[in-house]
This record gives sequence, structure tokens and C-alpha cells, in this order.
Amino acid sequence: MKTVLRTSGHSRKARSQSTRAKLLAAAGEVFAGVGYHAATIRDICTRAGANNGAAVSYYFRDKLGLYTEVLNQSIRAANVEGIQSALDQDGPAEEILRAVIRARLRGIASGDLAGRLLRIMLHELVQPTPALKKIMSRVSQPMYKRVLELIGGIIGLPANAETTRLCAQSIMGQIFLYVVVGPILAPLRPELKMTPAQVDKIADHIAEFSFPYLRQVGLTHRNVRSSKRERGSK
Repeated sequence: MKTVLRTSGHSRKARSQSTRAKLLAAAGEVFAGVGYHAATIRDICTRAGANNGAAVSYYFRDKLGLYTEVLNQSIRAANVEGIQSALDQDGPAEEILRAVIRARLRGIASGDLAGRLLRIMLHELVQPTPALKKIMSRVSQPMYKRVLELIGGIIGLPANAETTRLCAQSIMGQIFLYVVVGPILAPLRPELKMTPAQVDKIADHIAEFSFPYLRQVGLTHRNVRSSKRERGSK
């Protein structure tokens, strides 16, 4: 009798996990297709095969809670852990930055969930939600701060200097080009298909394209400081 009860409990847990997973998968497709504001609980439940909206309330509280978990799931798929791991390592700033670029680009090649995040982000550009802002504050801001510190170290300027921010945004812009345009043009441009080998090649290109400029900026600022010191000593 006890064995039967235990099996029944495992079965209920498995069904519960399956329902939650189906809701997440269905919600991801609906949110990516029409955005948060146009999505309805009814459409999501119908796609997931759930009887009514009570399942959403049970697992996620409400539509915003479900949307937040979809965003969390998609961001994890975009290799955030790999980016954070690269930022946490010790070594020369250029090598850490190269690893960060590679990790971010690898997120594009991680499958459907990463592509889904891109579609959701496009809807966010038109109609922002509080969920994304909250997640970005928690996830993106600390990583961006670390990138500024790395670039500031290379060019010899504070992390909050305007030149440091402009350099960071230029590198991020190159990455963003492949994040946004790559999946759209890949069917027409095979060289934009984000295979692992292609990702590493593009990451190295962005690094080799950007680092000489960062070094030159650093050299310029060192020369300016040296000149000021020399004039001050006279």
C-alpha cells in the first residue's frame, strides 16, 4: 500500500512539472509572437493544453509572473552564466574581454530559447514592461560595470569616463549586430549562421578589430599625462 502511495505521489509531481514546463513553452511562443501586452492567458493555456487560467495562477501567480519566468529562462539560454564566468576570471584585461565577447556570441548559437529572447526583446523596444527592467538591473548592470572596468584598465581611464563608455558601447554594438541581424539573414547568408566555429571566428575578429583602437586610446592618454607632468615640473 505504501509503495502505491509513493508511486502516486511521484506521478503527481511528474504531472505537475510537465504542466509547468508546457505552460512555459507555450507562453514563450505566445510572448515572442505577439508581445506581453497582446498575449492572453487563454491563448497560452490553449496552446499548453491546460484547462483554464488556474494553472498559471498556481505556478506563476499571474501573467507578469509567467512572463518574468519566461524571460529568466531565455536569458539563461543566452549564456549569461558563461559571460559571468568569463568576467570573473583572472588575467589580462584583453583576454578577459575576448572571452566575454565569445561567450556572448555563443549565446546566439544556443538554440531556440536564445532566438525567442530576441523576438521578445523586439516587442520590449516598442512596449517595455517592468519585468525586463527589473531583470536587466539584476543581470546586465553588474556585467556592464565589469566590462567598463576592463576597458578602463586598457585605455587608462576611469570606468565612468565618457570615452570608456563609448568604447564599451562600440564593442557591444558589434556583438549586437550579429545577435539581431544574424538570425534574420542566416537563411540568405550562410556565413552568418552561428555555428560554434563561426562564433569563435567572429569573436576573434571583433576583438582584433577593437583592441588596437583601445591600445591607441590608452597610449594617447598616457602621452597626454606625461606631457602634463613634464610641463608641471618646469
